[in-house]
Amino acid sequence: MNPEPESILELFRSTGAYLKGHFRLTSGLHSSEYLQSALVLQHPGAAEKLGGLLAEQLRAMADAPAAFVVSPAMGGLIIGHEVARALGVRFIFTERDTVTGKMVLRRGFAIAPGEIGVLVEDVITTGGSTREVIELLGAAGARILAAGCIIDRSGGRADAGAPRVALATLHVAAHYPEQCPLCAAGIPVVKPGSRPAA
Repeated sequence: MNPEPESILELFRSTGAYLKGHFRLTSGLHSSEYLQSALVLQHPGAAEKLGGLLAEQLRAMADAPAAFVVSPAMGGLIIGHEVARALGVRFIFTERDTVTGKMVLRRGFAIAPGEIGVLVEDVITTGGSTREVIELLGAAGARILAAGCIIDRSGGRADAGAPRVALATLHVAAHYPEQCPLCAAGIPVVKPGSRPAA
């Protein structure tokens, strides 16, 4: 059974994970709304429930069974692991190289040519990280069947580079810094995630 998107958003609101203000997103864009998934996913029961719901949707849209779930660090780690648990497959993740700035596989993770998987993120804004991970694994010979996220904040417009599903979709304005009305109004920008604001 598919969840009601409003119930997913209410879970974010009730845990203090749906923030309002002036935020710099991982994509570099600015927005008046921010989804701090870690505040939801810190609760094992919520993480398990969301992972199970996302696994159901990914399983339904895939044309073959997945052998692995992959997520980009950091935001996708907990939800990706929960989806992998629900699907009964292994979980791997990519990290951003501090020198090149590109996504890489580390920690002994490897993909065999021809392996089939799904990609899981917590929140998608532009789809850039998702596409980057799909390209990395494609170069290693893997096939990504689908991409899934808890919340798509692009209103369904982001190009993830694969068929995708979201438990909830938002239409949230995001601006380049030079076009940001909040910057023009002199409101300080913050980055509430794992990286400091630039």
